[in-house]
Formats: sequence, C-alpha cells, structure tokens
Amino acid sequence: MIVITIPGEMRGKGRPKFSTRGGFARAYTDAKTVSAENWIKCCAMDQARLTAPLDGPLAVSMAISVAVPQSWSKKKRADALAGRVRPTGKPDVDNTVKLACDALNKIVWHDDSQITNLTVSKLYAEQAQAVLTVETAA
Repeated sequence: MIVITIPGEMRGKGRPKFSTRGGFARAYTDAKTVSAENWIKCCAMDQARLTAPLDGPLAVSMAISVAVPQSWSKKKRADALAGRVRPTGKPDVDNTVKLACDALNKIVWHDDSQITNLTVSKLYAEQAQAVLTVETAA
C-alpha cells in the first residue's frame, strides 16, 4: 500500500486552453494546473519512493480535506469538523481526481487507466490536504 499526502488546497484540472500562431491552432495546459500537477508529483516522488511505476489493476482512495473558513462561527465550524456540514463548493471532486491521477502517471502507475476501483471523499478539516492511498486491486 502506498499513501501520499498532498498538503494545501486541492484544485481541479483546468480546461485546455487554445491559441493560434501562424495559422496553426494549439492546445496547452494553463500555468496553475501545471503548477498543481508538479506539486503532486513532488509529493509522490518524496513519499512513495518507487523504483518503477506500479503494474496491473489498482484501487485508489482519495480523501480531500477542505479547510473550514475562518469566518465561520464556532457552532458552524464544529458542525463542519464533525461531518454534519459538507463542502459542496469548488473544486469538483471529479476535476480534482483528474488532476491528481494525471499528475501521477509514470510516477506511481504507468497510466491512470490502470485504476479499476476509485473512492473519493471531500470533508472539512482544520487544514487543507489530500491523502491518496494506492493498492493493487483484488
């Protein structure tokens, strides 16, 4: 089992951007998405310490912790930390998973198409982070 903790607020994968130059259109990834992917890669390389990407089908669990807003009352903060209030705002979990899974290609696995089981949760916590757990799928 591999556990990777990614400190900080997670973001969703940005939509591809397009530009034209010399009559040719090209697609590119925005700088914020590239930066976020690089941060995830750094965390994975530091924590997973794999000599080669994993082979075969994989089960991935991703727990996204969203920091409780400082402006919230003590009661609302307590409800959020107890799980009675859930974060329903941006980023969307599907875009966040897309960013993390794409970032880990060729580092943790060869390609994120190897993921056959995926579990995602998004909860409030004192500090923002994401924890990914990777196991071989049964």
